[in-house]
Amino acid sequence: MQSGAYSFSNFDLESAHMAKTETPYKATAMDDYLFDLRGYLHLKNAVDLDHVKSMNKILDEFPKIQPGEWHGYVHREPIPQSRGVCLQQIYEAGEPFERLIDNPRWIELLKRYVGGEGSFDWHHGPLFIDESFSCVRGPHEAIGMHSGNAECNKKLQYHYQCGKFMCGQINVLLALTDIEPGDGGTMLIPGSHKANFRHPAAENLDWEKTRGMEGTEGAIEVMMKAGDALLFVDAITHGAAERKNPGERRMVVYRYGSAWGNFRYGYIPSPELLARLNPAARQMVYPWKHQVPPHASGMLPGIAQPAMLQA
Repeated sequence: MQSGAYSFSNFDLESAHMAKTETPYKATAMDDYLFDLRGYLHLKNAVDLDHVKSMNKILDEFPKIQPGEWHGYVHREPIPQSRGVCLQQIYEAGEPFERLIDNPRWIELLKRYVGGEGSFDWHHGPLFIDESFSCVRGPHEAIGMHSGNAECNKKLQYHYQCGKFMCGQINVLLALTDIEPGDGGTMLIPGSHKANFRHPAAENLDWEKTRGMEGTEGAIEVMMKAGDALLFVDAITHGAAERKNPGERRMVVYRYGSAWGNFRYGYIPSPELLARLNPAARQMVYPWKHQVPPHASGMLPGIAQPAMLQA
């Protein structure tokens, strides 16, 4: 490699998938129809229960850090307690969370629906995860209604053109506990990813302070079993119901977009994580190839350079 160049090895998606024991799931005609119609897919049994159990064990044993504090490379997001406890960079919390990055149940769906194959959008690779977090909510905790096509945000876009899907961002929400009535399930407004008008209830709404979407006209609450995943375009109007039952609702969310994107909150994956991941997964958490002059080798601004990236 030329002196001063920072790069990962060229990723080989096919060989990376061949190394897996499970063949990646491919979208069916019905998947495409329902995703286009509703803006989401409910993937049942996307992750087996042993895998779910291993993630819950990590969360059980995770230190009770305060908002804004770090444990290793995991950061507790400083959000109102009414929204629960969110741990950002959750793929840094252990191998069970790393496995979700390129999970075979959804990875091909993501590449298809984010789109861009054969274009500049894939110049750095097919996908990038700009945010990964766990969220645990107890009684009376929720998140208000937000997003929607009418927000006119480039990231909140849904398009189908030239015979291809083109979505700004796709979220994968994985349930780590069963989510039944009263548990504070995710709520969606099907079809709102194409809406030309904001939901009237969203006018003058501070979604960070409003609890729950119950009673919102047009919205549905999605019941899930532990191991189910909800794959939805971020352009769909969504939120959650307020939890009424005792106990906790646990989930993780990985947000995927084009590889030219950037981290939502400026996080950087650890050198240890990058060294462990297979090439395809590594590209999804750090897709960039940096070119700097020889005298600046190892000195990218604001980034602690992993040794594996050095020429």
